[in-house]
Amino acid sequence: MANLNIKLVKSLNGRLEKQVATAHSLGLRKIGDVTVQPDNDQTRGKIAKIGYMLQVTEVN
Repeated sequence: MANLNIKLVKSLNGRLEKQVATAHSLGLRKIGDVTVQPDNDQTRGKIAKIGYMLQVTEVN
């Protein structure tokens, strides 16, 4: 099963509450935070919501 390496590259300041909650659910709190998440539909949906704030790479 593949994993995704997700990095927060834009600030959460001034974002909508739902966007901040989505970032927190991915384990991202501040710029530069990195997390590894499973590549599934739930994670892809979260990335679709706030993708413009993230840098996503695939990890094996």
